[in-house]
Amino acid sequence: MSANPKQGRDPFAETRALMVERQLRRRGIGDERLLEAFAAVPRERFVDPELDHLAYFDQPLPIGFGQTISQPYIVALMIEAVGIAPGDKVLEVGAGSGYAAAILGRLARSVVAIERVPELAAAARERLAALGAANVRVIEGDGTLGWPEAAPFDAILAAASGREVPPSLLDQLAPGGRLVMPMGAPRAVQTLLMVTRREDGTLDRTDLGRVRFVPLIGAEGWSEKS
Repeated sequence: MSANPKQGRDPFAETRALMVERQLRRRGIGDERLLEAFAAVPRERFVDPELDHLAYFDQPLPIGFGQTISQPYIVALMIEAVGIAPGDKVLEVGAGSGYAAAILGRLARSVVAIERVPELAAAARERLAALGAANVRVIEGDGTLGWPEAAPFDAILAAASGREVPPSLLDQLAPGGRLVMPMGAPRAVQTLLMVTRREDGTLDRTDLGRVRFVPLIGAEGWSEKS
């Protein structure tokens, strides 16, 4: 599906607006800055062209290499849970096609998004550059190790499930910072967990519900074989 150049209009604008209203606002997502970001970011640009007609369906979609782009509601739930402020530094683990990073870039001061698959990292970098997301940096690497040179982070989001929260990510979470990631084995129902580091350094854990994500692979995650 593509726009008629004579019309000069966004063919997905109405569908995107309906997604924001029906899938996000009506299901309890109330952060207006977050809803505005979802209304502004073209999700169809972050899926394969042959799937762009499915871009605003309430479901994850394959993006190749055994990875998926999460359904919009789950992305919104995770971002709203960590409560991104305009001055925050954010780390995203598992950038995938770059969609969540594009949303985060509209909310935070700066975003580091790590992706272990070279082809996905390169494609995400190109998409974000085309959209002018100058405050988002996509790095190819092992997300379980975080990105120490930019730490500490006010918020960390992981778009893949682990058996435990990687110690490196906890070490890079600022006092008062929030981390959200799914916990549980691959191909099983997982728990979406939020960890908050109190000012005294202790950790508070909150269960946000049941989810299914691809496994978090890396030195402090699952192995390729598992």
